[in-house]
Amino acid sequence: MSTPAEHELPLIISVDDHILEPRELWQRELPASMRDRGPKVSREKVSLEFKGGHYGFKRDDPDGTWCDLWLFDDLVVPTGLLHAAAGFAPEDQVNIPAIYEDFREGVYDQKARLVDMDINHVEVALNYPNTFPRFAGQGFAERADKELALASLKIYNDWMIDEWCGGDATGRLVPLTLVPLWDPQLAAEEVRRCAAKGSYAIAFSENPSKLGFPSLYSGEWDVLWQACQEAATTVSMHIGSSSSMPTTSPDAPLATTMALSSHNAAGSLCDWVFSGSLSRFPTLKIAFAESQIGWMPYQLERMDIVAAGSDAGGVKLDRKPSEIVHGRVWGCVFDDMHGLKSRDAVGLQHILFETDYPHTDGTWPDSRKVAHRLCAGAGMDAEECRMFLRQNAIDCYGLERFGISS
Repeated sequence: MSTPAEHELPLIISVDDHILEPRELWQRELPASMRDRGPKVSREKVSLEFKGGHYGFKRDDPDGTWCDLWLFDDLVVPTGLLHAAAGFAPEDQVNIPAIYEDFREGVYDQKARLVDMDINHVEVALNYPNTFPRFAGQGFAERADKELALASLKIYNDWMIDEWCGGDATGRLVPLTLVPLWDPQLAAEEVRRCAAKGSYAIAFSENPSKLGFPSLYSGEWDVLWQACQEAATTVSMHIGSSSSMPTTSPDAPLATTMALSSHNAAGSLCDWVFSGSLSRFPTLKIAFAESQIGWMPYQLERMDIVAAGSDAGGVKLDRKPSEIVHGRVWGCVFDDMHGLKSRDAVGLQHILFETDYPHTDGTWPDSRKVAHRLCAGAGMDAEECRMFLRQNAIDCYGLERFGISS
């Protein structure tokens, strides 16, 4: 059977989009005693630069550009155009400061986001943080005042569940919440609290050890995985959520890091399997956002070889790694033709689609066109397209709980 025509493809479920957090949220919700050090926005003239593999900025630069600058205790984070470049021509997607009004309203306004989703043939979307919280809540975890950090993180989660994903967005915007990475027990409690409010997915780090927290090998996260398993909550890990990206040398250009973007996910998959975490929690589900999936067949083959060796690489598993991950691990695609052509080796049911709105890699407003190019190029039939664009996301995140069907 041939690939359906573009207009015949089903509406998309995107498992990796982003939002700009409300500028006034924490000043509105924090106790008065915490507001001065809590997250807030200062509008200043700022200049940005990328040097030595890192983004930098200069405040109060008379030659700079107006910028919405996030201040949170000792943290200072500028808003840049690259945070939300959807709708800008490729040649205009450059690293310069920005204020929220420079962006499309759909970047931060719920009603406008639903319109942008309709334009893009997207029915349902999950959204990761986009500014100072970073992809796994590192912005909260790094603050010394953990009482303030926890209060601020809970405010984010309540907003995500009740406001961003509530009202007109119910069943269309699906909550993805954060956990306090500095305390696995507190993280487990937040999973249970948020599940009771209707959130069944958390953003976690692809490598907590890189953040200075226990590794998966320590066993200290088991209390969190137990809570996730009991609440049928999926663990989602975005590339870069270890606050580090792969590179080869201090003077390597950004292009080198971009070309190696899946390497952190590959390492994280090894950690999940070889730590025994997936074996100890046999119904726990995990997903890697923006990871692509073309790397998975070889990685699993290599892991099987290592695990079957004479000393099994120092680990003892109950099954082959490729068997352990079956039906448990998902990878997300926005442009990975090789991965889709290798879908039989990956397992089609493990492959999700994302639009990455509103980032520079995002495909808005042409995500259906991109999806069709990928599906047609990989020779996928109508049922395979349905699984890739919808059903697999429903299975991974239990979206039937939100009234979402295939």
